[in-house]
Amino acid sequence: MTRVVGNRLPSHVDPVTSRASRALGGAWGRHAGVSGLTWWTPLRWLLAMTIATLLLGLAQKAPCATGEWNGNKQYTHLCYSDVVPLWSDERLDVGAVPYRDTSVEYPVLIGGFMWLTADLTRGVHAVESSWPQVLVFGMITALLLSLCALVTTAATAQTARGRPWDAAIFALSPLLVFHAFSNWDLLATAFTSAALWAWSRRRPVLTGAMIGLGTAAKLYPVFLLVALGILAWRTRKLADAMWAVGAAALTWLAVNGPVALAYHRAWWEFYSFSIDRPTERSTLWAVGRTLTDGSLSDTDAPFWKPPGVAVALALIIALAAVVYVGLAAPVRPRLAQLAFLCVLAFLLTTKVWSPQYSLWLVPLLALARPRWKLTLVWQLCEVLVWVLTLTVLLGLSVPTHGIAYGWLVLVLLVRDALLLAIAVLMVREMWQPWRDVVRADGADDPGGGVFDGAPDAVDRRAPAYPGTRNDQTFARR
Repeated sequence: MTRVVGNRLPSHVDPVTSRASRALGGAWGRHAGVSGLTWWTPLRWLLAMTIATLLLGLAQKAPCATGEWNGNKQYTHLCYSDVVPLWSDERLDVGAVPYRDTSVEYPVLIGGFMWLTADLTRGVHAVESSWPQVLVFGMITALLLSLCALVTTAATAQTARGRPWDAAIFALSPLLVFHAFSNWDLLATAFTSAALWAWSRRRPVLTGAMIGLGTAAKLYPVFLLVALGILAWRTRKLADAMWAVGAAALTWLAVNGPVALAYHRAWWEFYSFSIDRPTERSTLWAVGRTLTDGSLSDTDAPFWKPPGVAVALALIIALAAVVYVGLAAPVRPRLAQLAFLCVLAFLLTTKVWSPQYSLWLVPLLALARPRWKLTLVWQLCEVLVWVLTLTVLLGLSVPTHGIAYGWLVLVLLVRDALLLAIAVLMVREMWQPWRDVVRADGADDPGGGVFDGAPDAVDRRAPAYPGTRNDQTFARR
């Protein structure tokens, strides 16, 4: 049965949710049915919401599904997806095995995902040959990625103990509509969300295994270890964190090792490509270069490779800032808050921020700061980034169409400002926990696992400072 902490349901305390609930009969009242007495549990509602959002995402990509992109349909219909061109670009259409027969610009697990999907495609095509193979490949990919999205929703809902409805921020995300099938990022979000769920259930080895698998799909899940390390230091729960680190390293090696040994050059292609590639147009590196060299009127971002040392140093400084915040906060932060800030630090300093990467932040934000208004504003700005990015690309193909890159820069700066505003508000809630909707009723860290309710070895509160798990003065409202 779902536990409602202090009866602070979103329809009671969140203005956006309260207004939206009117479409379903109004806010949850005191005579509402009790969870567990009906088949429609919160988790099942959330999974149904996710399926509905994914169906919208499938419809959004449908015009591009056959790969017949005449007239730049992929840009004019906003339906571009990497899945379609990579069917042939990675030679999957002729039976090539990633890494063995062709270099792949993705980590091993995504390469394996592509190979599995290609094999299933050939199996389906052998039974029904009237469908284009690229269409079957895209549909099977969408089905498997949809399963990953459902895992992300379920894991997020069950990590937010007592607040499963917070996962609706992901289940109903506008970014899920536009980017669920843009690339294979949902594979990494599933492992990341599963890692947070495993930690909340006090299973450090399983947590590390999920982080290792996630890092074998996309790099960002590894930054969860930074968040775990900060809280392990504050609580002196170092053994659990070390088990997670060890399991993550061993899992990553188990997945990558055989491929690296057998096909080292092809395996290294992803890493060498990441090191040598120029900045991507959505990054602060590209925006900064554009603003400093006065190329706002150009049709695209300048081709520029920032020094690798500078990129690494920027990331280290950003993560160091998160570590400082995590150690200096007067009350121990929640795990989800630090995880969000670590991943955001990576995105703000990386030289590659493909628009679909922003999807990584959504399930983390649902746990870290489950407030709808600013979250929706940021996500709608991300959708505008996607629209303008495709419009810029259209202009590269058809010079009489499209827009100057400067217009995209303007929206990117707004997007980054919104994310920084969310981060600042999150830090404020670390210093003033009564502003944190998760802690407002006296809870400590529902997703914190061994950190939940643990003594804080570096507690910097004044003696009368509210904030212990059972201290009723904590819920100052």
